[in-house]
Amino acid sequence: MLAALAGLGGSARTAELVERLDGAPAYTTVNTILHRLYEKRLVTRTRAGRHYRYRLAIDESELVAGRMREHLRLASDPGTVLSRFVSTLSDEEARQLREFLEGESLDGRGERG
Repeated sequence: MLAALAGLGGSARTAELVERLDGAPAYTTVNTILHRLYEKRLVTRTRAGRHYRYRLAIDESELVAGRMREHLRLASDPGTVLSRFVSTLSDEEARQLREFLEGESLDGRGERG
């Protein structure tokens, strides 16, 4: 859901998300999930006529990095997980990772992540 919202520029109505999601989810299902995300403060919402427009409350990179960190934290062997993850990177992604680890790269806000 959050990835679909990010794919729509970070802001969308429930109906727009229904159209974007695979599997043809019911409008009410998507609306319920959005409400739960709102309660968890992962999205914000503003009234747009009779409906709400939902917006990501954090940027996509922060969201994905947090999920990756949580999965790694739960792994029984984080080193193996990291090794397998790195083995799936493209050459360009591996180059970017090396630059970051060597301290040559900063995140989009000019800070070390």
